[in-house]
Amino acid sequence: MALRPHTVTSAPTFHSRQFLHRPTFPPRTTLRFRNSSSTRANSLTAEQVSFTGEENSLVEALIGIQGRGRSASPQQLNEVESAVKVLEALKGVPEPTSSSLIEGRWQLMFTTRPGTASPIQRTFVGVDFFSVFQEVYLQTKDQRVSNIVKFSDAIGELKVEAEASIKDGKRILFRFDKAAFSFKFLPFKVPYPVPFRLLGDEAKGWLDTTYLSESGNLRISRGNKGTTFVLQKKAEPRQRLLSVISTGTAVKEAIEEFISLNQNVGESELQEGEWKMVWSSQEETDSWLENAANGLMGTQIVKGNEQIKFVVDAFLGLKFSISGTLVKSGSRTYDVTMDDAAIIGGGFGYPLEELGSKFELELLYSDDKIRITRGYNKILFVHVRTDGLKQKQ
Repeated sequence: MALRPHTVTSAPTFHSRQFLHRPTFPPRTTLRFRNSSSTRANSLTAEQVSFTGEENSLVEALIGIQGRGRSASPQQLNEVESAVKVLEALKGVPEPTSSSLIEGRWQLMFTTRPGTASPIQRTFVGVDFFSVFQEVYLQTKDQRVSNIVKFSDAIGELKVEAEASIKDGKRILFRFDKAAFSFKFLPFKVPYPVPFRLLGDEAKGWLDTTYLSESGNLRISRGNKGTTFVLQKKAEPRQRLLSVISTGTAVKEAIEEFISLNQNVGESELQEGEWKMVWSSQEETDSWLENAANGLMGTQIVKGNEQIKFVVDAFLGLKFSISGTLVKSGSRTYDVTMDDAAIIGGGFGYPLEELGSKFELELLYSDDKIRITRGYNKILFVHVRTDGLKQKQ
């Protein structure tokens, strides 16, 4: 059957029905951070994390970027690069290598070259399922810098250590000298099979700290291989939520906790822009079209004229698109009509007339970077913005 011209408007990703208990959230745009006595490993509660306005611009730019930069769009990379340059111009704490604020464990949030630098970066850094840390201890006799890949609480970690020395106020010299896997199920460490002593200068390097926040919570560093690193000691709640999602463990509980901690925060409107689905509480089925139509994959595009489109890359340059309209029916609910589905190739499309439905979409949390909704059969969805649009003024 030949393809024929097909007009694609915009459409939803979620199915949903009526819900008796809808939380009410007054519109706000600034996240709060609350203390809690909770000891659950994936708890999103923490002591207050403070950033300056310029630091917050960088943190905002990082939220939603997957693979610590590997899967970032050009717009996302530009936002991060611009925010990094602003902070580097401010310089932060003078002579950071002499400051106690640089000491301790730092979590790697972003790197400009996640697939091309050290063996750890090539193998692990771009995988969100793993957590990556750097430990810096310079105010001891045994000065060390270590890179750590934490596979999970149940499996263990890989630690690559280097002897370090301070060259000047911002540069650390290092030489890797040992590494080992620490598995939870083994009573001994397994050596990492890299002969550092035989690598010569390849095992050496340097790391410049180009910005260290006065709070000691944010650091920007540049390495001898041209890589830029952004590290934090404490993550803010949205970062922690996305980290839990990447592990796939206790995600629903983490989402519920996040919502309960932010009931007076966020937007009450669906924000315009492109949004990528990163998690849903329903697993994919054997039907690719059903998964695409139900929003279990792909990108959602929300437009200001009450239109919404869901697009999934298919194969050979073809895309699945389902479009429709949304009408606000409550403080945080929308009636959505999906009635325009097609397989699109170039400027033409093959309509899929059998696909279409009406449902209600419930907005549980939304800001200019992350959105949580509830849909058909109480399915939860988490989307992150990918188009780099700024929050509406």
